[in-house]
Amino acid sequence: MSIQVERNQEATVYIGNLDERVTVPLLWELMVQAGPVVNVHIPKDRVTQMMQGYGFCEFQTEEDATYAANIMNMFKLFGKPIRVNKALADKKPVDVGANLFISNLDPDVDEKMLYDTFASFGPIVITPRIARDTDSGNSRGFAFISYGNFEASDAAIEAMDSQYLSNKKISVNYALKKDGKGERHGSAAERLLASQAKKNQPQTEYPGAAAYYPAMSNPNPMYSQMPAYPPNNMNPYSISGGYTAGYGSNVAQASPGIPQDQYLAAPNQANNYYPQNQYQY
Repeated sequence: MSIQVERNQEATVYIGNLDERVTVPLLWELMVQAGPVVNVHIPKDRVTQMMQGYGFCEFQTEEDATYAANIMNMFKLFGKPIRVNKALADKKPVDVGANLFISNLDPDVDEKMLYDTFASFGPIVITPRIARDTDSGNSRGFAFISYGNFEASDAAIEAMDSQYLSNKKISVNYALKKDGKGERHGSAAERLLASQAKKNQPQTEYPGAAAYYPAMSNPNPMYSQMPAYPPNNMNPYSISGGYTAGYGSNVAQASPGIPQDQYLAAPNQANNYYPQNQYQY
């Protein structure tokens, strides 16, 4: 007999840009610092059984999910800033071409600072990418940000170009197209296509959300499912910096199952953050 487990969509967050080393227990232990967790799920490829870089976490209440999205978004795990959003989105993120190139960045500027600074102008659809040295992980002084519409990217350029960010005057402009022969994003043609796509785009969930819970009788599940209790009989109330200590007010504090260095900006592979041609996007 097939038993389909229902989840509370409104109390679920989508977690993207996950490092391949992230596991269900690790993600559970991180998310439980924002509120009581009901279930954690990381999809895997049917053939390779490798994780696909994103997951879902269901909380007991919608308020906990909203709180987790607010405090965990851009949190670094294994040196990669994760993206945390409510799983039910008004629209599926689409790359319309509203891509910005930001240069002359101070070495102290990280992905979270970029996100916090530029998110005020509109929806950022792809995690900000800072170009980093492949060996040291140090910033190379430039980054890319992608917005969901040109109104937001135009506003960001107008407000932030030639402004100071962490003691250095930054330059903000549209990024070069990958195959545009020197042409930048933001052209009239791109804006027209973006406008048409916006009218035709249906409401949808993040990728994989519909398959969040498989039928329990599935003989060959694509991924493992976490039971509705903390892994290894973990007591969520004992987590350092957990929700009993002010609802995650100290989330950067290491938990027993999360090594301290995971909260640091470890070296990242260059292609995780910017295209092969580093000045085009």
